[in-house]
Amino acid sequence: MPVSPAYRPEPRFFDLGEEYGDAVRPADFPETILRVRNDRAAATVGLESLTDSEWIAHFGRFEPLPGQPGPVAMRYHGHQFRTYNPDLGDGRGFLAAQLRDDRGRLLDLGTKGSGTTPWSRSGDGRLTLKGGVREVLAAAMLEAQGVPTSRALSLIETGEQLERGDEPSPTRSAVLVRLQHSHVRFGTFQRAAFFGRADQIEALVEHVRALYHPTVVEGDAPGLLAAIVAASARLTARWIAAGFVHGVLNTDNLNVTGESFDYGPWRFLPSYEPGFTAAYFDTTGLYAFARQPEAVFWNLTQLAGCLKLVADVEPLTEALNGFGPAYIRELRAAFLERLGVKSLGEAADQRLLDTTLALFREKGEAIRWEPLFHDWFAGFSSSARALAGPRAREWQGEAFDAFRFALFEHEPDRPERLQHPVFARPEPEEMLIGEVETLWSAIDTADDWSALYEKLARLEGTRAARA
Repeated sequence: MPVSPAYRPEPRFFDLGEEYGDAVRPADFPETILRVRNDRAAATVGLESLTDSEWIAHFGRFEPLPGQPGPVAMRYHGHQFRTYNPDLGDGRGFLAAQLRDDRGRLLDLGTKGSGTTPWSRSGDGRLTLKGGVREVLAAAMLEAQGVPTSRALSLIETGEQLERGDEPSPTRSAVLVRLQHSHVRFGTFQRAAFFGRADQIEALVEHVRALYHPTVVEGDAPGLLAAIVAASARLTARWIAAGFVHGVLNTDNLNVTGESFDYGPWRFLPSYEPGFTAAYFDTTGLYAFARQPEAVFWNLTQLAGCLKLVADVEPLTEALNGFGPAYIRELRAAFLERLGVKSLGEAADQRLLDTTLALFREKGEAIRWEPLFHDWFAGFSSSARALAGPRAREWQGEAFDAFRFALFEHEPDRPERLQHPVFARPEPEEMLIGEVETLWSAIDTADDWSALYEKLARLEGTRAARA
């Protein structure tokens, strides 16, 4: 491929050595049909100039990009629904490349559905096409809502028929490539701690500190934990503000940069429901919507436990104790951003958060989650639009009056954004399960991708409108 000046390979995970991953070979797929190509994401790392054939060669056949040593399946352990599993690792994916983006950040190209690895156990190492489509949709919606998320760079259909026990089979197959800040998981540290390898913990601390949290002093494990706590609090708050339920918040699904990834049984709230779950197998509601902060904190305590091999308990505990205050600060900031208004100070910002949640509670199913943020974006500047819109009859009552008072205290943030055509529409873009199933049905029954592409274009419009 002709190398773009913006393409800057930097495969740094390999600095850690062979004990952290295994060189693997990608599957040889019978077909490679390009279905989704995210050129905006590709442009941030200098890959947008690839021809379609080059794209398929690198992201369907996994010919290494220039300066990249080839795929490696990362080793890690993890708690799955709080049960420790030492048999994890990249079982159907691998780290394909690392490169710098246009902001100078080190990013990973990671795969899903790229074939078996030493960690596949009894799995086939594949991804269903429906699973790939769902991940593309989740990432696009979350990015539009301002959530730190991996981006789906590529989705290629691979021509195999897969058997699955939880959906109609045989079903179509695909391979996904995601672009994200890091694939170093909490579970990466857990594996080293499981084997009592303080030397590996020290190596991971320095690797993560230097590449992802460089403001932390060298060798300061509690300082690194505090940085990961802060990033995780920001991520969790933004999930809540987005009405998002990840579904599987195991320690192998949280990373050191506080970026959301690996979207399996996710859901977005139809309306406010604290106990709303995403995974049908989450029978106790462990990872329900309102329990996500608790789940993330529990996972952070597992990470802290690993760091006890190289640091004292007291400063690690102090770092962990920062999660609660950081989460509340970030939740206020996330709701202000979603409502498009400026901060007025802690008390007024908290009042707006409280009254927004109180309005959701009072209205229940009468208002959906996303439309509130659409109708009242930029606060006072949206009054006429909201009160003439399809939910006008819902914008009344004591809870609404309290919300409106708190909202109108806050100055609109860049109200000129309301001129974007997105805000002229009566309804916002949502991502409820019924629409997801409709989009998939068109692909599954008629190989009609037009509705998916139109949805992705509208989500891009939403992202741009709120940027």
